[in-house]
Amino acid sequence: MGIPEGIAKPEEQRLGPVLRRRDQVQPGTTDQRLLDTEGDSAWVHTDPWRVMRIQSEFVEGFGALAELPSAISVFGSARTKPDSPEYEAGVRLGRALVEAGFAVITGGGPGAMEAANKGAREAKGISVGLGIELPFEQGINQHVDIGVNFRYFFVRKTMFVKYAQGFVVLPGGLGTLDELFEALTLVQTRKVTRFPIVLFGSAYWKGLVDWLKDSVVAGGKASEHDLLLFHVTDDVEEAVSLVSKEVGR
Repeated sequence: MGIPEGIAKPEEQRLGPVLRRRDQVQPGTTDQRLLDTEGDSAWVHTDPWRVMRIQSEFVEGFGALAELPSAISVFGSARTKPDSPEYEAGVRLGRALVEAGFAVITGGGPGAMEAANKGAREAKGISVGLGIELPFEQGINQHVDIGVNFRYFFVRKTMFVKYAQGFVVLPGGLGTLDELFEALTLVQTRKVTRFPIVLFGSAYWKGLVDWLKDSVVAGGKASEHDLLLFHVTDDVEEAVSLVSKEVGR
């Protein structure tokens, strides 16, 4: 439904805080488009509507997690096999974090994430999973007690950092590396403070650490001090001790 016949198209149109003039004037009104059930559904894919979806994801995430106790986010590969040493390490890590008084937050998926959630659940702690809408991943694993699914990666990332006091990073792929470098950048730029980052599995992380030292720092792209932003360990108890010490537990 547009402008009634015989009425000239206005030169200026105000739609809430938005001002449109000349050729950018849209037919009809906001209420008209809302109530016009015969219109198409393309509006749900427009950027202004996406803003509302994004806002709703933040609201849902904040509401679900606001009352969490101190928590640690654990990252790792969704492809870690249940019968692997890495999976078992994830279970022991989740259990040990709960025993140290932390809730455990993961990406909610299978593999290393499932392992940490399983350990937290077995220790009768709070097991949280923050899932993401992907075409190839299985949703929230069965060991999660509080689960939130997100459409947008950046909203999910905010939740990982806002409601955790530190990260423990198990061996993982591109998604794990993304979360790791996001955290390192936030600490380096002091967007967050007192935020320990522990890399678990020295053999797996050695190549990355060597590259950071021998290429990035040596090439003047980062400072020597930046290598102190994270710790590397193969011991579950040491990992828990490191995050506990840095957050003052």
